[in-house]
Amino acid sequence: MKLFFIALFSFVSLALFAQDDLLQMLDSITPKDKSINKVTGTFKTTKIVSLQTIATMGKGDLDFRITHRFGNIGGASNGGVHTLYGWDAISDVRFSFDYGITNKLQIGIARNKMMENLDGSIKWRLLEQTIDNRVPLSIAAFGIASLTPIREAQLFSGASSSWIANASADQVLQDRITYTSQIIFARKFGNRLSFEIAPTYTHRNYVLSRVNGNNYAADETNIFSIGTGLRLKLTRSFSLLADYFYVMSAFRKDNPDQPYYTPLSVGIEIETGGHVFHVNVTNASGIIENYFIPNTTDSWLKGGYKLGFNISRVFTIGKSTKSAEAPSK
Repeated sequence: MKLFFIALFSFVSLALFAQDDLLQMLDSITPKDKSINKVTGTFKTTKIVSLQTIATMGKGDLDFRITHRFGNIGGASNGGVHTLYGWDAISDVRFSFDYGITNKLQIGIARNKMMENLDGSIKWRLLEQTIDNRVPLSIAAFGIASLTPIREAQLFSGASSSWIANASADQVLQDRITYTSQIIFARKFGNRLSFEIAPTYTHRNYVLSRVNGNNYAADETNIFSIGTGLRLKLTRSFSLLADYFYVMSAFRKDNPDQPYYTPLSVGIEIETGGHVFHVNVTNASGIIENYFIPNTTDSWLKGGYKLGFNISRVFTIGKSTKSAEAPSK
């Protein structure tokens, strides 16, 4: 995984020299209409695979999306022919609604199969990259909060029965909530390559008291991670996608009782008729950041990768004023 992380940055560095730099070509142009100076199409949708992008829905646009994540493909991870290589099992399904309040502010709600999570999210585009390179990056802030309504016996599985019995209703409610926040930095290099990096913070109100037997580190309520992702456009309608999270957790490092792995996803993007379709493969079981960052326990090397795809339909509510970084309909 560390090799992938290094290779990802090396790839971007090489691309800086290999691609025709559109920004340098147009550096001397100062358009009268400032909107013309904005770099467009950095990413076509609001997520790469697991990682959020800087794109938001345009004002008045509502994106209804169904995201599927099937079971493990490899036999060593309970996949193989007897589960039709994961098609018989569903790791997670998410029904989501994302709405553009303005061209730069998006809110969303969703329901997930994993842990029965109900989530609410917000994304705000703070800066937009410009062609004249005076603003070299696009920057967005993203936050998501989830609540799991599963039974208390499932929520507190492994905890002592006396502790559960003494927990107040308010405490139980708080323990059901998890938060994740990100600052996303993105840049488009030429016409083909888009890259982003996202420092990420996840806070879980409840964590079962566990210790790593190798280094005696306890499981953390606060977890920091760094997400990276790219989109490489090969043709007008076909692109390659990849994203990766490096999770900073002493408890998860070489844990002998429960191995943890860093989430790695690859996929393809097909744009046709104004719609964007994704097919991807990932070792992350959960779809939202609150779950897959602390809980990815499947390994690519052991066949713990699973097929995923999404179905999206965008509706216009009221007057739409689609922004430069709004996803395609």
